[in-house]
Amino acid sequence: MQDKAQIDQALRQKAETKEIPGVVAMAASGNEVIYQGAFGKRDLAKDDAMTVDSVFWIASMTKAVTAAAAMQLVEQGRLSLEGPIGKVLPDLASPQVLEGFGANGEPKLRPARNPITLRHLMTHTAGFCYDMWNGDMVKYLEKTGTPGITTCKNAALKTPVMTDPGTRWEYGTNIDFVGKAVEAVSGKRLDAYLRDHMFAPLGMTDTGFKIGESQRKRLVGMHARGEDGSLAPIPFELEQEPEFHMGGGGLYGTAGDYIKFTRMILNKGKGNGNQLLKPETVAMMGQNHIGELNMPKLTSAVAFATNDVDLYPGMDKKWGLSFMINTAKTPEGRSPGSLAWAGLANTYYWIDPSRDISGVILMQVLPFADPKCLGAFAAFESGVYAGLDAGQKAA
Repeated sequence: MQDKAQIDQALRQKAETKEIPGVVAMAASGNEVIYQGAFGKRDLAKDDAMTVDSVFWIASMTKAVTAAAAMQLVEQGRLSLEGPIGKVLPDLASPQVLEGFGANGEPKLRPARNPITLRHLMTHTAGFCYDMWNGDMVKYLEKTGTPGITTCKNAALKTPVMTDPGTRWEYGTNIDFVGKAVEAVSGKRLDAYLRDHMFAPLGMTDTGFKIGESQRKRLVGMHARGEDGSLAPIPFELEQEPEFHMGGGGLYGTAGDYIKFTRMILNKGKGNGNQLLKPETVAMMGQNHIGELNMPKLTSAVAFATNDVDLYPGMDKKWGLSFMINTAKTPEGRSPGSLAWAGLANTYYWIDPSRDISGVILMQVLPFADPKCLGAFAAFESGVYAGLDAGQKAA
């Protein structure tokens, strides 16, 4: 790749100046890995250098994997995108909408006007939210004693929706229910289903909800960005014996494993010699499924977890099953109609089918949408496209 040195230099400099603790980045076309690099430290409190096989909490990058698993079951006719999901998940049969709070702080609820569908869940239009971007949910959890989603307790899923299903895009716990639907119709726990039908066929041997012994030796530490911009290591680990596997954010894995997943999408459902999804299914997953709705800015309600998130201000952003879709070319060079998303601890990926390129960049920093981490992502992505453009000119 033409601009490998440029990307190396940018990422190394950001790690050496402690703008970021450490980073692994990888880019690939449908048939080969064209860039990989690892810079900085796995943990600022230790000496271990970052390596390309380092293990990260990939958080919401889990969502696309869970959605792909559900689409296998849609292909088999065992799940339906359109039918009321309450038939599969009785807990979602009669959703309640949070309408605010009474004088004494009690939540005011009303029945939702529409049933929730699998498509609503996959596109974040079912009405479920995350407390970190919704102050009313922060209040609801406190008032009712409901645990937060990252506890991986089943009680964490017993929340109202914030709007009638299908009426608004709001980022939330939707894909955790998609994982529950996979379990309900497959008869397997989500970890086992993903292992058998996604990870093993793709050769993703380093990805799972539970950190194995060999992964633990390569595990990257979590870091918090202070108000003064400094980074400090913090203790962080998801529950290793969870009540439910968090299909919306529970996976740990490596850049090399995740790029196998993104390449499967680039290759229309084929990876590692196995056809995991039909080409028409992959094409459908990459289309806009929210119509006239748009993804809005996400405003932080929990400062230690996330900054405000406003990706590509001014650009309409759509949602597929379950990817963000940019509708115009980005400053870094990503084509319109590309697919992307991220994980809470500043892990990011994109898939650009029209240029046959995808990339993954992993860091472990809170809060989300950290400007320095986003800067590293932009430097990496623009370097990848510069290399592609130079290669095309040379050809």
